[in-house]
Amino acid sequence: MADQEYLQFIEKVKRKTGIDLSQYKETQMKRRLVSLYEKKGFKSFQEFFLAMERDEDLFRQFLDRMTINVSEFFRNIQRWKVLEESILPVLMEKKKSLKIWSAACSTGEEPYTIAIIVSKFLPFSNVHILATDIDGNALQIAKAGVYSQRSLQEVPLNIKKSFFHMHGEQYMVKDEIKRAVTFKKHNLLADAYETGFDLIVCRNVLIYFTEAAKKEIYQKFSKSLNDHGVLFVGSTEQIFNPEHYQLRPIETFFYQKIHS
Repeated sequence: MADQEYLQFIEKVKRKTGIDLSQYKETQMKRRLVSLYEKKGFKSFQEFFLAMERDEDLFRQFLDRMTINVSEFFRNIQRWKVLEESILPVLMEKKKSLKIWSAACSTGEEPYTIAIIVSKFLPFSNVHILATDIDGNALQIAKAGVYSQRSLQEVPLNIKKSFFHMHGEQYMVKDEIKRAVTFKKHNLLADAYETGFDLIVCRNVLIYFTEAAKKEIYQKFSKSLNDHGVLFVGSTEQIFNPEHYQLRPIETFFYQKIHS
C-alpha cells in the first residue's frame, strides 16, 4: 500500500510540476520526503500532497528538499585548480571566448566560481555562462548574488577582495561577474538542451538519479558539447565507459568530447 501511495504521489507531482521523481533513486528520495512530511505533522504522501496544493510555502519547501541545494564557492578547491591549470589553457588555445554551462547550479556559487576562474584568461565580456536549475527559489538567490561567510569558506582572501563587496556580514558578488552569468530554469530530465558548449560543469547532482536517467543525461551533455569540449563532474560521479557517450577521460572527473 505504501509503495502504491508513493507511486500515486510521484504521478501527481509530475502533473503539477513536470518533475519526474521516478528518475531519482527511490530509497534516498523517499527517505528525504518522508522525513519532511513527518516533520510537518502529516501521516502519508496523500495528506502531504493535498496540503501542498493549498499551501504555496509548503510546496516551496518540498521543492527545496527534493533538489538538495547544498553549494559553496570553490567547493573541492583542488578540482578547481585542475580546471584553471590544466583544462582551461587547452580550451583557450584557439578561442577568444568561451560558452559554458553550469547545470544544476543551485544558489549560484558554482557559476560565479567559474566566472572568477575564467576571468584570469578572458575579459568578462567574452565569458558566457548559462547557469540552470530546476528550483526557481534557488535561482532567485543566485541572481541576487548575496552570500554568507559560510559559502565563502574555501575562497582565498585576494579573491574575496577582488570579486565581492562586503554588505554588513554578507558578501555581494560584483556586477561585472553577474553580467557574465545568465540564470534560467531548466529540468535536466525533461527540457531541451542548448548546444555549442566548450565546457559543461555538473557536479554532485547525478548521484541522486537512477542509472537509466544518468545515461540519458550524459548522452545529452555529450551532444551539447563542441568537439573537444569538456564535461566536469563531481567527486563521486566518475563516468564508467565514457566512450559510450563519445567522451574520454583527460583528468580525474574531466571528460573531453571525442571528435565526431
